[in-house]
Amino acid sequence: MTTSFPHLPWVRTFEACARHRSFARAADELGLTPAAVGQHIRHLEAQLGFALFKRMARGIVLTPIGRDYAPIVTGLLDDFAAGTVALFGIHGGRTITLRCVASFASLRLPRILHRFAQAYPGVSVQVQTPVWSDDADATHVDLEVRYGSGLWPDYDAIALSEGISYPLCPPGNAMVGDTSTALYALARQAPIHILGMENLWRKLAVQLGWPEQEMQAGITVDTSAIALELVAAGAGSAIIDAQLCHLHLERGLVVHPGGIALRHEQRHYICIPRTSHITRPEVLVLRDWIRAQTDQR
Repeated sequence: MTTSFPHLPWVRTFEACARHRSFARAADELGLTPAAVGQHIRHLEAQLGFALFKRMARGIVLTPIGRDYAPIVTGLLDDFAAGTVALFGIHGGRTITLRCVASFASLRLPRILHRFAQAYPGVSVQVQTPVWSDDADATHVDLEVRYGSGLWPDYDAIALSEGISYPLCPPGNAMVGDTSTALYALARQAPIHILGMENLWRKLAVQLGWPEQEMQAGITVDTSAIALELVAAGAGSAIIDAQLCHLHLERGLVVHPGGIALRHEQRHYICIPRTSHITRPEVLVLRDWIRAQTDQR
């Protein structure tokens, strides 16, 4: 195998083909003919000495070594784009459309975007906040913050958090004696449920050995932001993703008793839709900025 770096247009073509699983869709994105795309891939395979795709009757499939090569190439191109922007800056361009789950948008995004605007004053960001991400079309979205399992076939997803939630109580409630017992007594009076995450109370009950594994909700809401405000108002207790609690805990609006934490598989992800458009450098810069800022207060 030659040690020379592959011709960059061939590498870019491979990345598009691997992402779309189609020579034709890659050709549309790159402004090439399917024949030219096929030629690029053949040249790249010849230089590397390995087949990267299996040509099937109804499309293409990555070979095992092609699957291993694809994330390397994607990372290389992303780093190249982000490095170019970091060195030369962003000079205008189209608006970045960022779709974000509502609670993250209201509780975490303001500080992140404020710092981003200071660092990149020439970049315009438009934020959309559907309550349920799966309900909306991603055709015109550049970047998205989602909450869930991370298993979305139409998105390249990178985790922003560790999947940890905290039980939170209104301020001024005395936690006398054993924290778990005191939390149980307080929480069972008025547990607040969040649609789609009702099972967190049951999981916490199992983890802490509470006598009841089902807790009848006093109030059910559809966002963590509303649940947090209800806790702060004294309406009950809720289990909230740790990413979303920073401001309320800093300001003493809610209480996190005894450092109790619940680990689970759901978490926030920063995602780029696998659509037909080429990801612009400024989108990658915003993605990496959000990744870097989510572990800061």
